[in-house]
Amino acid sequence: MSETVLIPGGAGFVGSSLALGLKRMHPEWKIICLDNLRRRGSELNLSRFKQADVQFVHGDVRSPSDLDPSTFPGSTIIDCSAEPSVLAGFSSPQYVLQTNLLGTINLLELARQTQSRLLFLSTSRVYPIHALKSLTLKELPTRFELVDAQSLPGASTLGISEEFNLQGARSLYGTTKLASELLIEEYRDAYGIQAIINRCGVLTGPWQMGKVDQGVFVLWVAAHYFQKSLSYIGFNGTGKQVRDLLHVSDLLTLVNYQLTHFADLDGEIFNVGGGRHNSLSLLETTQLCQEITGKTIPVAPLLEERLGDVPVFVTDSSKVIAKTGWKPEIDSKETLQDIYRWIVDNELLLKSVLF
Repeated sequence: MSETVLIPGGAGFVGSSLALGLKRMHPEWKIICLDNLRRRGSELNLSRFKQADVQFVHGDVRSPSDLDPSTFPGSTIIDCSAEPSVLAGFSSPQYVLQTNLLGTINLLELARQTQSRLLFLSTSRVYPIHALKSLTLKELPTRFELVDAQSLPGASTLGISEEFNLQGARSLYGTTKLASELLIEEYRDAYGIQAIINRCGVLTGPWQMGKVDQGVFVLWVAAHYFQKSLSYIGFNGTGKQVRDLLHVSDLLTLVNYQLTHFADLDGEIFNVGGGRHNSLSLLETTQLCQEITGKTIPVAPLLEERLGDVPVFVTDSSKVIAKTGWKPEIDSKETLQDIYRWIVDNELLLKSVLF
């Protein structure tokens, strides 16, 4: 089956990983990556695109003129174009609002005019902060963990499911993504656009330019490798806060399945993440990084919490697993080892970008 796939945000970590992976799987597909190259390090993907015969277009989802329907033949849009930083929404709301919300509107208009299908990468950050912080936890020697008996539906030891409460503040970043989800549903109903929504947890792997506000697992490995200091921020400075992580190659496997079974999954909203068995606290991540790199660095406790932070988020992906048969295959340690090998192989290229 011949396919044209447009990936807005295609030079970012997730977009480029999906573009190059789908091209390997389907050499006959035309893959087009559109990106404004705003995030430092995204320009490194341009040579990778050229080698793989992936088309690159310099453009911005905020600008309707960059999404001219006559330029992009209709087929499938995989929207990876968001500003993914929660902290950015607190410090610079205009860019987050315009990219994540206005950008979705412009892409929906493109989809309407070209009758393209839309695979939208949303976020676990649609779930409200105060509700997540109210969950009952137990403290273990190296982590906080959810207990099974919770007062709020959609929360258990498996993590947070699609049934979790959506009432309350969730950060401007999370709000733009939830608002985008609602707009997508309206366009599905009004114009018959096929759409699937993946609410992704922490995605990571090689070619992610990790920072404090986004890409924490790459940051942790890189800091150990390059001997830079880190901090345990908030939650008594213990480093026991927990996130699940999903290797981007596992996301690619799911996305490929969704693209080839689109009609069967049209209208679905899925929580997509590594799950309880692929979760790490920062303290546990430090221990793994020491083991993998053979290096130890100072990690200072900072008691003050960051805006929008929560002690635990683990994705319950039971729905997408039941619906598709997909499940994560790469565990946490393998993921960190893969990141480490990538850094070693590209040390000179990455040092100035990551730090």
